[in-house]
Amino acid sequence: MWQRIQTVFLAIAILSLVASIFLPIWGFHDPSTGKTHQLFAMHYMVKEPGANGTAITSAYFPYSLTVVLMVAAITIAAIEIKSFKNRMLQMKLGALNSIFMAASIGSAVYFSSELLKTLQGGQYGLGLWLPGAAVICNLLANFFIRKDERLVRDSDRLR
Repeated sequence: MWQRIQTVFLAIAILSLVASIFLPIWGFHDPSTGKTHQLFAMHYMVKEPGANGTAITSAYFPYSLTVVLMVAAITIAAIEIKSFKNRMLQMKLGALNSIFMAASIGSAVYFSSELLKTLQGGQYGLGLWLPGAAVICNLLANFFIRKDERLVRDSDRLR
């Protein structure tokens, strides 16, 4: 199972999606008020310095939609790795996984662009770019799965 290159690409996709859950998608520091705004896949957080220390406010809804889509993509990729004996199922799962990964990127871009408009600034974080790497790894894995399927079909035809 691990000797196949598509399994390695799917494992990299899973690792990049897991990392993107914990890394910020977007961040903004307001020097006039001292507030720090960060958008993660699971929540939107505002750190506000005060006399009694730093107050942290978090909002989970609707921002947690991104993490739900990422966890679904991670689950599908894990099932795809485990179903290495059925290449047709792997190809179908790979197509479904591409949809979930694209949806998670879309929701992250939507939420971060709305915050960008609201606060008039900020910069994108690594949590926004890692799902793109996962999509590329998923596409490469699908390519190699199709290549294996063609090889098996060609060898069956020669018999």
